[in-house]
Amino acid sequence: MKAIVQYAYGSTESLRLRDVERPAPGGDEVLVAVRAAGVDPSVWHLMTGRPYIARLSPELGLRRPAHVVRGWDAAGRIEAVGERVTGFKPGDEVFGQCDGSFAEYARAKPEQLAPMPDGLSFAQAAALPVSGVTALQALDTALPEPGCRVLVIGASGGVGTFAVQLAAHYGARVTGVCGPGAADLVRSLGAVDVIDYTREDITDRPVRHDLIVDAAGNRSLTRLRRVLAPRGTVVLVGGETGGPVLGGLDRWVRGLVLSVFVGQRLRPLFARTRQPDLLRLKALAESGAITPVIDRAYPLDEAVAAVRHLESGHPRGKLVVTV
Repeated sequence: MKAIVQYAYGSTESLRLRDVERPAPGGDEVLVAVRAAGVDPSVWHLMTGRPYIARLSPELGLRRPAHVVRGWDAAGRIEAVGERVTGFKPGDEVFGQCDGSFAEYARAKPEQLAPMPDGLSFAQAAALPVSGVTALQALDTALPEPGCRVLVIGASGGVGTFAVQLAAHYGARVTGVCGPGAADLVRSLGAVDVIDYTREDITDRPVRHDLIVDAAGNRSLTRLRRVLAPRGTVVLVGGETGGPVLGGLDRWVRGLVLSVFVGQRLRPLFARTRQPDLLRLKALAESGAITPVIDRAYPLDEAVAAVRHLESGHPRGKLVVTV
């Protein structure tokens, strides 16, 4: 089968399209014939092996990638099932997290898959899992009530576009922070106000927010607390501008420690793709409460260009690789 592989940590130059052996599912796994795969910042972390502390995880590998095929998000059809799998059968259309989704076939755990949402294409469904689950779990940290104020930083990105839609669905008054040219998109997703970070800082306005979802990861805790209500919550998602060793982990730790001494909560988010959350996303997508925003779709043989697009710019919504 064809797949995007990487045998050593590095830049996009280390990614290659190769013919590799088709994986075989274990007894508690399924094999998915991938039709589309999402591209998100976790792909960059897997590619570079940064922050270095993450290499202690078996998902990455200390000296070289533990899994040579890139990609997590996927949507496709079940090709085969292990002997202990009972929830899925060959031919079922699914979406969720796979082991190496930038490929024609990928293994997956059944508990990280769910049936495809009705009415969504494979490309749209592949945009949902990692970013959608992250946004969902971020909002679950402090479920907004109708009328409360929610600030989404990175509102035009993969996680941010889902967070804006979810907060608006819950009845919150949403302000989105995004770059120039993305204001109309963010408003169309449900934001009642938009801050262009190239023209205005989030601290320029006197408004205090009950919940801040920081999906950009580059603002100090001091600045975030200035625009947070006295009993409000900040959810720290990612740390893309952190150092090469710890990434955003140091900011997460400082947030947890600071929360002990102040009324505000500063919570890091360790998102995990789980079937119950995928089923919630499926229901929300089918009801029209959320719609995946796709910036651009690339064929598998141009997947490296998709990763370059991710690391060099600010995609509006998600990038998708089609297979």
